[in-house]
Amino acid sequence: MAEEDLYTNDGTVDIKKNPANREKTGKWKACRFILGNECCERLAYYGMSTNLVNFLQIQLNQGNVTASNNVTNWQGTCYATPLIGAFLADAYLGRYWIIAIFSIIYALGMGLLTLSASVTGLKSKCDKDVCHPTSATTAVTFLALYLIALGTGSKLYRLQKPGGSPLTRICQVIVASCRKANVKVPADKSLLYETADEECSIQGSRKLESTDELKFFDKAAVETPSDHVKDSPNRWKLCTVTQVEELKSIIRLLPIWATGIIFSCVYSQMSTMFVLQGNTMDPHIGPKFEIPSASLSLFDTVSVIFWAPVYDRIIVPYVRKFTGHERGFTQLQRMGIGLVISIFSMITAGILEVVRLDFIRKNNYYDNKYIPMTIFWQVPQYFLIGCAEVFTFIGQIEFFYDQAPDAMRSLCSALSLTTVSLDNLNRGQLDYFYWLLSVLSLLNFIVYLWIAKWYTYKKATGHVK
Repeated sequence: MAEEDLYTNDGTVDIKKNPANREKTGKWKACRFILGNECCERLAYYGMSTNLVNFLQIQLNQGNVTASNNVTNWQGTCYATPLIGAFLADAYLGRYWIIAIFSIIYALGMGLLTLSASVTGLKSKCDKDVCHPTSATTAVTFLALYLIALGTGSKLYRLQKPGGSPLTRICQVIVASCRKANVKVPADKSLLYETADEECSIQGSRKLESTDELKFFDKAAVETPSDHVKDSPNRWKLCTVTQVEELKSIIRLLPIWATGIIFSCVYSQMSTMFVLQGNTMDPHIGPKFEIPSASLSLFDTVSVIFWAPVYDRIIVPYVRKFTGHERGFTQLQRMGIGLVISIFSMITAGILEVVRLDFIRKNNYYDNKYIPMTIFWQVPQYFLIGCAEVFTFIGQIEFFYDQAPDAMRSLCSALSLTTVSLDNLNRGQLDYFYWLLSVLSLLNFIVYLWIAKWYTYKKATGHVK
């Protein structure tokens, strides 16, 4: 093998900070550890999170509304903390240290949560069907949960090598453009400031071409006599075109990100209202065996396992014949299809709830622990959400990763992850909540179509350093 082929030549280094050797580092040697870590972490997360609403309701004696809100708030935090991990990885520590540090925090949280549910003095005292948690029990439980939430900040395994703080570069463009609010942007974009080198000055990034949108921020790349200090540009006064386009890319991504909030709300019902709905239905399989309502999320997993290969092996090749697109659908089209499927998942859940409540009214089952209606009627709504997940969530991750500036991919991949009933569901109107989500999802889809129509894909030049 030639000397130039021995190393990756893309800026990656090994644990000793030497250029990465293709023969000795990376590939499956490293991937198997990451996959093993991810497998264990996801098993622990979903095994705990799907049962969390029941745990809060029973062990901490919380009502349906309080328990559901607490679970939703906690899940929202879980999906926000990767932004912290991505920022620290991009700016300072790199992916390996982030994974190590946050995994330790995650393990501490899981251990503390286990202690809060098993150690005498920490766990709730229960008599018959009612538990009486102490303030210490509640405090330790929520401390453990939010340590776990912080620990999930390591779940982006495609983090980029450190290349300087992306947030600092964004702030520099904003400050510089505001300082030059009265400066006129030249019609010839080649007059805007950019490094003379072929490669981008930002480590881990290619140069970006200037675009016509958001022209105000181009002012940051207009050179003026006061922009240089000792022959070096003051980055708070003069920014490169690539820096400016980084900010524009982030701004262009935000509307797409916002349309994912409603979808995330729909997705979160699997671990809250779906579970509470299932608690009222007959869980028996045969005379003795019972299936916990939280276990029905298995059908979401089965759906993902089914639809992922079907999408890649059947749908993509078939659609490619008509669209000519390498991936069959564009990423935006894929996400849109998922949003449509999510609408049908809420409609299905709403129909089931109407049938369930009608069955209760006709037979006066208001105070029954279970109604004689099998829990497996919930399977279609779980299966549809799994299908929507394959289209929307995977499409989101690919879209944010591809469209993010090279040096901000961790931050933007993390961005893709961010997004009332009565205590007695037999006397409430949970179906109204499902109809509301259906309508909101439809409106969200209409807005998404408008945003996607006007979205401009990024244009990059050169090679990644």
